[in-house]
Amino acid sequence: MKTEVLEVDERFGKEYAGKYLFTELTWAKRSRIIQKHTKYHPSTGQVVSNDFIAIQAETIWASLKEQPQNNPITLEKLLSEHEDGIPIALGELLSKVVNRLNVVSFEETKNC
Repeated sequence: MKTEVLEVDERFGKEYAGKYLFTELTWAKRSRIIQKHTKYHPSTGQVVSNDFIAIQAETIWASLKEQPQNNPITLEKLLSEHEDGIPIALGELLSKVVNRLNVVSFEETKNC
C-alpha cells in the first residue's frame, strides 16, 4: 500500500505543525465510506444524494495513520462547521494528499 508523509509548518497554527503519515485505503474501506454517506432511492436504487464532505472527512480520517502527539486532527474537527473545525487551507491540503493516495489514474488503468 502506498504511503505519504506530510510535514506541516505553523502557517495553519502551532497546534497543527508536525508530521502526518497517510496510507492508501483498501477498495472495500473506500467503498464502505462512500456507501455510508450515499442515499439511494428505495425503489430504483438510483443515487439521490451524497454527503461529499462526510465522505472526504472520513476518507482523510481513515487514511491518517500518524499525526503530532497532541492529535490535532479528529473526525469531529474535520466535520465541524464551527470555529473549532479544521482551517480551510489545511483541509484542502489534507484532501489533496488523501485523494492522490486513493485515486487510480488513467495511466494505471491502461495496464489492467
